[in-house]
This record gives sequence, C-alpha cells and structure tokens, in this order.
Amino acid sequence: MPRIKPLSWLLLLFTGLLYVFVEYSVMRHETLTLIICLTILFLIYLWIVRSIDDYEVSFWIAVSIGFRASLLLALPNLSDDFYRFIWDGRLLAAGYHPFAELPRYYIENKANIPGINNELFKLLNSPDYFTIYPPVNQFVFWLSAKISPQSILGSVVVIRSLIIAAEVGSLLMIRKILKHYDLPAKNVLLYALNPLIILELTGNLHFEAFMIFFLLASFLFLIKGKLWGSALNFGLAICSKLIPIIFLPLLLTRLGLKRSLQFYAITAFCCMLLFLPLLSIDIISGFRESIGYYFKKFEFNASIYYIIREWGFWKYGYNIIQTVGWRLAMYSALLILFYTLLEGIKSYSLKSIFEKLSTISVGLKEIDSQLLTSSLFVLFIYFAFSTIVHPWYITTLVAFSVFGRYRFALLWSALIFITYANYRADGFEENLWFTAIQYVLVFGYLAYELIAPRKVDEKSIS
Repeated sequence: MPRIKPLSWLLLLFTGLLYVFVEYSVMRHETLTLIICLTILFLIYLWIVRSIDDYEVSFWIAVSIGFRASLLLALPNLSDDFYRFIWDGRLLAAGYHPFAELPRYYIENKANIPGINNELFKLLNSPDYFTIYPPVNQFVFWLSAKISPQSILGSVVVIRSLIIAAEVGSLLMIRKILKHYDLPAKNVLLYALNPLIILELTGNLHFEAFMIFFLLASFLFLIKGKLWGSALNFGLAICSKLIPIIFLPLLLTRLGLKRSLQFYAITAFCCMLLFLPLLSIDIISGFRESIGYYFKKFEFNASIYYIIREWGFWKYGYNIIQTVGWRLAMYSALLILFYTLLEGIKSYSLKSIFEKLSTISVGLKEIDSQLLTSSLFVLFIYFAFSTIVHPWYITTLVAFSVFGRYRFALLWSALIFITYANYRADGFEENLWFTAIQYVLVFGYLAYELIAPRKVDEKSIS
C-alpha cells in the first residue's frame, strides 16, 4: 500500500481536534467561534476531496468514521431535538403511547412514569406539540430508553451508536453504487467528510442518517434488479422520514406501470407493518395535528415562502402561513409531477414512456444513475417551496449529489450553517439578510450549473 502523505496525517489531527472542540465546547449561540470553526472545516474538506490521490480514499473513509466516533460521548450542542427523542423513548419503554398526549399533560397530571419529569420537560423545545417521529425513529428511542432508562447521556450514546452504524452503511452503499456506474471512487468523500453530514447527523442525532441509508440501499437493490429488497428498504426510509414519498413518481417512467404498482404495494405493506405497533386513534389524530403544524405554523430559513409571506404582510397585514403553507406543498407536488414527466420525456421520449407504462416487463437493471440526479432535483423542488428548511434537511441532497455533476448542494451545505447566527443566548431571532444571501448564492450557483457549458467530464469530482 502506498504511503499516506504527511500532510494527510496533519490534516487528520487538526480536523479531528476541531470537530471535538465544536461538538464538546461550542454552543450554537457562540456565532463567531462557530462560523470560524465551520469555515476552516469546510476549507479543509474542499482541499481533501479535490487534492488527494485515489489510493488515499479508503484511508479518508476510515478517518471520516473516526471523526464520527470521536463525538460519541458529546451531548448535542447545536440542536435540542434529542430531548424529545428521549421523552418519547421513555414513554414507550413504560408502555405509554407517544402520540396519545402532549408532554405537558404528563407533568400537569403528575404521571408516575420513570424518567418523565420536570427536569426533562423543561429541556423540550416543543412541549405543546404532538410528536411527529415515525416508527423507525420511535424504535430507536425505545431502545435507547431500554438500554439507558435514567441517563440522558446514556440514551444519546445508544442513539449515536446506531446513527454511526447507519452512516457506515451509507458509505458502503455509496461505494457500491459508484462502482456499479463506474464513477470516481473518491466521490464518496463528498459525503463522508462533509462537515454538515458529520455535525448534523452524528453530532446532533438527526434521523436523516437512517433515511439516507435506507434510500441508498433501496436504489442499490433496484439497480441490481431486486424489486422486493428495494421496495422494503424504501418503506423503511419512509418510516424514518416521510419525505421519500416524493420520489415515488420517478419510478413510473423507469419500471413501467405494473412493476411500479408492485413496488408501491410492497412499500405500502412495509409501512403499514411498521406503523401497526403504534396504530390507534391517537396516532391518527396526533400525527395529523403534527403534520398540520408543520405546514401551518412552523417557518424557518425558507425561500419562496418568505417572499410570499412579505407580500401577504403588505396586502393583508398579517402572516398568511395558515393558508399559504399547505398550498405551497400542493404546488410543490404538482411541480414534482411535472418535472417527472419532463425528465422522462427527455430521457426516454414520450413514446417510450407510454410503452413502458403499458408493458408489464421493464428490465430493472436498466435503471441508470440519472434516477439519483432526478431525486436530487425533486428534493430541491420540495425544499424550495417549504416553509421550513433546517440545516440537517439538506444532508440528503449532499448524498444524491455524489452521483452526478451538480455541486450546488455542497455549496448549500456550507452556507446553511449561517442560520446558526440567528440563535442568541436568550432566544432566537431570524435575520432575513442571512437567509437572502444564502439563497441568492445557492440559486445562482444552481443556475450557473444548469446553463453553463460542461467544461469537465460528467465523471469529474470537481
């Protein structure tokens, strides 16, 4: 094996120390320190993915896993969502339905549930909202409470260990897919070493890690011609986060009608099976209310919605999110369907699309890497119309960008950290100038990538 360059060892040491410093010492309201550290991490990341030799890829994959492992004992400092994970897990471990009541109910009624107490309640960022986490998440919450029923740090370690395992699985899936399509092996480092991926998934315990793993596994099974394995993993992805539902239309022009319906049926069966242990009138009402809040109340780091909201303030004098939020979701769905049709026509011609929709046998091994790039743009459309885009949301965009020539998601993964400048020691106040700068640069770079001549080969990492 060729010798690893001394500079690589130096970068390893410095970057590892920086990750430990950020995760164990820096709070999200310490804006200047956080932004400086993240800028340095991204500059090193960009240098590595552009400059290393092919023989160093396995070395840096191992290093990326080491970076993740170094965060094992840290309490998340850039997000407090994990307290709700522990709350739900303790309810499940005690035999209580996490969708049944609001957290405040158990405190006001002095419920005698191990670990459900005022101390944990005060740490929740959503004590007056129903939980919104689907079955895969709830299983992980339950497992963490079973293994560590009284310790918050113990539960965090359990959850983070499973997330690291999912991340290792994702790296394996990426390498296999890259090899299948004869794409550069070092493209995997675009995901493996990305600071947003490491800090938001492993560091802050966001369950996009599981969704990404199951999605990649689903795509890998699909390109290997294994419909059942693909559909089951897709169901697991939906049961980690609901977002993968938006990718389902992309399969129609690739699998044909019959196989698509088979795929949808298997996926639906998997989802129903996983939701079954939680199924009750509580989950229906609580989940529906949570989804309603998502589209009618929550707003953060949006793009198109913020422009419409300002128009609403000018025209009506109040925030029109109650009526606009769900409409934007509908427009997003329609645009995704339209994009799917246009993408299918461009790739296969209208005639071949109708032939595939009308035939019963379409070779699964005909699936090409364009499916992953199309998924990238479908997800981007969804985020463009969303009322809320947290930093960890776009980690899936980074995963999909590994397989094509578009790099706007990588730029976004660096710029979106600017949203942490909105946090203060005494609260939160969103600075729309930061939001505007972020989206002008991201949308501008995407436009450049779409219209600029292709100066490099499709398989280039740059």
